[in-house]
Amino acid sequence: MKKILTLGFILSLFLSFPSFAQQLKVNSDRLHESLMKLSTFGKNSQGGSDRVAFSEFDIQGREYVMGLMREAGLDVSIDYAGNIIGKRAGQNPNLKPIAFGSHIDEVPNGGDYDGPVGSLSAIEVIKTLQENSITTQHPLEVIIFTNEEGGVIGSRALVGSLSEEALQVVSNAGITQYEGIKKLGGEPDRIPEVARKPGDLAAFLELHIEQGANLYNEKLDIGVVEGIVAIEWWEFTFKGFANHAGTTPMNLRQDPMLPAAKFILAVNETVRSIEGRQVGTVGKIEAFPGAGNVIPAEVKLNLEMRDLSSEKIWDIYRNLEKQAFQFAEEYNVELDIRHIDVASTPALADPEIRKVIQSAAESLGLSTLSLPSGAGHDAQEMARIAPMGMIFIPSKDGISHSPQEFSTKEDIANGANVLLNTILALDQKFH
Repeated sequence: MKKILTLGFILSLFLSFPSFAQQLKVNSDRLHESLMKLSTFGKNSQGGSDRVAFSEFDIQGREYVMGLMREAGLDVSIDYAGNIIGKRAGQNPNLKPIAFGSHIDEVPNGGDYDGPVGSLSAIEVIKTLQENSITTQHPLEVIIFTNEEGGVIGSRALVGSLSEEALQVVSNAGITQYEGIKKLGGEPDRIPEVARKPGDLAAFLELHIEQGANLYNEKLDIGVVEGIVAIEWWEFTFKGFANHAGTTPMNLRQDPMLPAAKFILAVNETVRSIEGRQVGTVGKIEAFPGAGNVIPAEVKLNLEMRDLSSEKIWDIYRNLEKQAFQFAEEYNVELDIRHIDVASTPALADPEIRKVIQSAAESLGLSTLSLPSGAGHDAQEMARIAPMGMIFIPSKDGISHSPQEFSTKEDIANGANVLLNTILALDQKFH
């Protein structure tokens, strides 16, 4: 009979035979091969991926991934929200599961690594445990989330925050979220039944490419994510007076473009003047009526701000708001400001999980950097119900959501090995 190793026995081996710990690593070649195979589902002539959620390419990719999960010995099912859930029993049925995973859907003409690295590394972790006859104390769950790129649909369903209105939003596949989930084998009318409660999971982990250039530029191996930033949006409308661009003297104009321009510069200067990793962006501006020979009557622009601290975001906003009204008064125009909505709230990584990730990376001889995630992830939603941790690996030049998105085979293996060792450590720690 094949002997099943307990984690206690494995830890004793770690202490007695350090080389054993070094040998417990994922199969890098196999992991890379599976990633490259998945990338063929939806590959377009530009070299990008058109595997958007609910497309035929998405369905083909999901079938491939579910096959890998079954080969790894997972009990695979599709929940009512279309999430793929792979379960592995633990030695202690009274313990809550440790869950980990990501997504495989992409943005239109996207890359091959955003999502798939975390998803296929999660499956590779299970295969490694299977091959080494290791059964954890906790049950394990691999989760491949539905339509992350279209609004973290699957993870919102799992934490009970997916509204009926959200299900009617048209996806990148040209069908509603409701229709798409049915197409994947889910039952959207029963989505409330999939919601997990706080405490239902012992922990949730997500491995992901950084989608920024911090690790790549500093030549570091692993990002220990501090948390996922909050995002806030505002719309500023400067209102002047439309008039003829050729006949109206410069000193008699009520031109809203001028305070708008000064405000855009102020956003950059103000946000950069404050210590920290906060970012502020004006990414959209519209002039009405929008003719080259007309002084605009109205200029609308958006302000987006991101940081781990909502309080800091609002402190900076109040500073910018004061400046905006001063600019409007200077140029004799009116100003209306509308807070569009809270796009997302901050999700801080669990401090204990961060320490475990750090230790796992160091034990593998990998360099690390603590940093926030400026992009949203499924982990942000899962943090509502479980202690959360995220692991980043470098993205070449910080490029993502692009056919040029790339992470090396070595970096991917490093991330998967940190994920594996973090799960083993948490299995002992979170009793």
